[in-house]
Amino acid sequence: MELQRGQEAAVAIGLNAVIVAVTGDSPRVLTVEGAKHWLASREELEALPFGPLDPGRGRTLEKELRGWVSEQTSLDLGYVEQLYTFGDRDRDPIERRGGPPVLSVAYLALVRERGQSIAGRANWQDYYAFLPWEDWRTGCPPIIEQEIIGPLLSWADSVSDRSIRAIRRERVTISFGLGEAAWDGERVLERYELLYEAGLVSEAHREPGSQTAAGGSKSKKGAQGARSPLGELGRPMVLDHRRMLATALGRLRGKIKYRPVVFELISPTFTLLQLQRVVEALAGVLLHKQNFRRLVEKGGLVEGTSQVETRTGGRPAELFRFRRGVLRERRAPGVGLPGG
Repeated sequence: MELQRGQEAAVAIGLNAVIVAVTGDSPRVLTVEGAKHWLASREELEALPFGPLDPGRGRTLEKELRGWVSEQTSLDLGYVEQLYTFGDRDRDPIERRGGPPVLSVAYLALVRERGQSIAGRANWQDYYAFLPWEDWRTGCPPIIEQEIIGPLLSWADSVSDRSIRAIRRERVTISFGLGEAAWDGERVLERYELLYEAGLVSEAHREPGSQTAAGGSKSKKGAQGARSPLGELGRPMVLDHRRMLATALGRLRGKIKYRPVVFELISPTFTLLQLQRVVEALAGVLLHKQNFRRLVEKGGLVEGTSQVETRTGGRPAELFRFRRGVLRERRAPGVGLPGG
């Protein structure tokens, strides 16, 4: 839909949904195929559920988003929050072909995948297939040392200005936790945007002349000395949807520390180990089992049900549920990341 404001150019506005679930210990995101037919894109890549804004369709943006998601996937959303508005110049092929600027209002939605049927061309995908450098549960991902750090440092040193080289190297060090810098799981968007700026993800090579890095010049080859990035650093998505994924994951990793959003992703009753696995899947790190148990129990986040889960492969485990009273008792009732 196009909106007019006086005599100014029209602006097209769309809605996107980053729909997240955790199944077992796998973080998942819902994507749709055949995006080129309704995103005016020639790409045959996966996309996030999307729909143009139509004020006559729903009274609020959120209601309209829920309608689009239901229409495209047959999924009824539960927890939804507004994530970010994406409006970089030329982010959409509509604008690059002479159309109006395109803004996308993205939302983060959390669902339980089990028991939820999806239809159409929708599919659940592994979240880390798109951002493989973010999963540290088995240690530092090999892709960081083998395919990311070298090309990033080459990119940092590819400019003649000493001050710009220093700034670039500092960004690489902080973003990827090199040297004395610790890995910060919440810097998901910073890492993706650094890879984009250096030309190491295929999205940076879709426009003529590619992107201009700060203090550098336009290049279709990305980082100096790096081989073609197409299809190498994670699976690409249509438009800037992978940037939306990075934004959503960073938001989630920060939010689980001070809000009980993790309980939107798990069954109403669960074992503490199942809860820990969900938190680890989102955080991308393993947690200290006893510290985690102590934190959620002493923090009043859960309460026992007097029932046990026998399908554990070992000793029966007590089943718990989220204790809603903690919302009144604590200002920031998150689960934290003990020993991550």
